[in-house]
Amino acid sequence: MKRHGKVRLLEPGSLGEDQSSRAWSIAATPDVMIRLKRIFPRANARRSGAITLGDTPDVARDIEWVLERWPMQVKAEHRERLLERARQHRRTEEAVEAILSGDAPHLDYVAELARPARDYQLVAADLALTTGRLLLTDDLGLGKTMSGLLLLRDPRALPALVVCPTHLPQQWADELALTLPFLRPHIVRTLEPYDPARHRSMHGHDPDVLIMPYSKLRGWGDALAGRVRTVIFDEAQELRRTDSAKYTAAATVADGAQFRVGLTATPIYNYGGEIYNVMSVIAPDALGGKQEFGREWCANEGWSDKASVADPAALGTHLREQGLMLRRTSKEVRRELPGDFQRVPHPVETDREVLDRLSGDASALAELIVSRRGHPRDLFQASGDLDWKMRHATGVAKAPYVAEFVKLLLESEEKIVLFGWHRAVYEIWQKRLMDYDPVLYTGSENALQKQRSRGAFVSGDSRVLMMSLRSGAGLDGLQHVCRVAVFGELDWSPGMHDQCIGRLYRDGQEESVLAYFLLSDQGADPVMAEVLNLKRMQSEPLRDPDAPIVEQQQVDEHRVRRLAEDLLRRRGRAVPQPVQHREAKCVNPSCPAVETPVALPGEAGSVNLCRSCGRVMVRA
Repeated sequence: MKRHGKVRLLEPGSLGEDQSSRAWSIAATPDVMIRLKRIFPRANARRSGAITLGDTPDVARDIEWVLERWPMQVKAEHRERLLERARQHRRTEEAVEAILSGDAPHLDYVAELARPARDYQLVAADLALTTGRLLLTDDLGLGKTMSGLLLLRDPRALPALVVCPTHLPQQWADELALTLPFLRPHIVRTLEPYDPARHRSMHGHDPDVLIMPYSKLRGWGDALAGRVRTVIFDEAQELRRTDSAKYTAAATVADGAQFRVGLTATPIYNYGGEIYNVMSVIAPDALGGKQEFGREWCANEGWSDKASVADPAALGTHLREQGLMLRRTSKEVRRELPGDFQRVPHPVETDREVLDRLSGDASALAELIVSRRGHPRDLFQASGDLDWKMRHATGVAKAPYVAEFVKLLLESEEKIVLFGWHRAVYEIWQKRLMDYDPVLYTGSENALQKQRSRGAFVSGDSRVLMMSLRSGAGLDGLQHVCRVAVFGELDWSPGMHDQCIGRLYRDGQEESVLAYFLLSDQGADPVMAEVLNLKRMQSEPLRDPDAPIVEQQQVDEHRVRRLAEDLLRRRGRAVPQPVQHREAKCVNPSCPAVETPVALPGEAGSVNLCRSCGRVMVRA
């Protein structure tokens, strides 16, 4: 039999781009290599002429097919691993298909529920217990918490760890008591690890379910590694950024767990590349290495937190087919909430004098950002300053008119949730809406104060709950007393808006939900509204391939530059052309920056002074 090449398994440490995982190396005749590079877009071409692929079950299944098409030389032990990984993929695929099609009976559980579960919630639990890893992205309000709790009926899943936003541990403990009252929960309240069994509330017993906020996780990562069998990450979009001790601790604990589940209706807040970070905790190596993911899925064939996924619908389909992600809509589970929810953009007036006064020297910042004349550190600082200045000025300038709009709505609505961001904006709203007993639920209140605000709104006389755009993820109960949300300020992320709407549009809501977006035609709002439409391309098709896509445009990663250009045009200023940046090195051999090139504006051969030692820097 003719051999077309060689397949071998590379051990960790033999790959420059990923030192932690095994990989398959394929070296074949030129005609076969051409075909293989088309079949495997994720493949990395090595200097030897071979290509490498991550050692994942789906890759093994593909290579198994390749060996049938083009027989190659493979060591016996490598072939056995390859075939076992392929069989593993085949078994998982068959099990996933049977569960999702309804052909497989629900798993048998020892424990009984204190309250009934819905069939689609049982399906999610069965899938997670079968595969050991799942990102559950059901529509807002379909009861993802219940789906997560269902895993804990199986003794194999205990002890378990639930990680959630700061304001939700008690809500999880309450839900557990209602659903599985025989399990012992314990809420972690300190960053420093301790033995929960010695806590006065546990009476010497180890907890069945440990519940902690993300803010405490970084202190407990090593202490919990290998000690819990299940990890449930509520609002799993918290795992979208890798540059934190929280993320490292999450990965450490998850690596030692048998079952890993993420719960979120908005797995992507901004850019498609974030899904890789989330999945790397829940299902390590399922998407290959970072560079593999970049080559196969990202538009620019490179990976970063802000990478744009070229085809989000295809990636979403791939994750669902592999049993890695599950999403059901209200319509699919035949449990549509009464009516629907509508997003209603509504123009609102702006005090131009206030806007101009608060934005002050924004034109100078805008010119610096657009021209790119300066050190990258200065440009980064200017971008942050312009973003804050324009959003703050826009929010304050339209705040009185937002309050008047809310008053108008309160003539027909009993209660309203008003979303904002800046403290100065809240203060204006509080003064103008004081007759309606407004209460705050923002980032400045502690957990007890937030609980009191919720109580005053849900059960008390308060008719206006002012919430921060980035507070309240997972908060429950508002849907029983309110159906109208008003966005007095905007967030750059459409996922944040979806989370806010989900506080009202969820299980228990009996009316149609209205979400008003109050938009100014001045300041930051016009650009933000446009960018939000572009970003939605990345999140919606990933979760739902059939979701409508309004605009087929590339996600813009330079939102502040667009804000700067818009500001200059509106003020009648010329928009400068950006200068070209070239790498520059310090000529001082003893300077700490000598081996660190930086991007500085200027032509080739031009000079500037080094910021570290004051000597000359020369551009290439």
